[in-house]
Amino acid sequence: MSDQTPGDRAAKSAQPGDIDDYLADLPREERAVLERLRETVRAAAPEAVETVKYKIPVFKHHGDLVGFAAQKDFMSFYVMSPDLVKEKAADIEGFEVSGATIHFLPDRPLPAALVTELVKARVEENEKEG
Repeated sequence: MSDQTPGDRAAKSAQPGDIDDYLADLPREERAVLERLRETVRAAAPEAVETVKYKIPVFKHHGDLVGFAAQKDFMSFYVMSPDLVKEKAADIEGFEVSGATIHFLPDRPLPAALVTELVKARVEENEKEG
């Protein structure tokens, strides 16, 4: 894996204005994978607000919910809850995990059912906390 920071692949030096701007700068295959991920998150958390934070697309619902990014050598799904990632370790098996982040490749994206489960769990966590 790379030492690049979140979003440095698409965001370059400036913060993108919105998620559409972020995705527009990506190669077609990566953009398609992240657009599907975005739609899955939207469906799982329809009340979440899209924004760009830390130079990456982030969904907010009672605080930061989840985010995603494209780096040089992989893509990332930021679950933003180390405890949830540990709890779902068996479901995430086969993907590289770093803290609360799941790394994946464009030709092996995260399953929509897994993303939906993680997002709904994050909504519950954030609603309890906030």
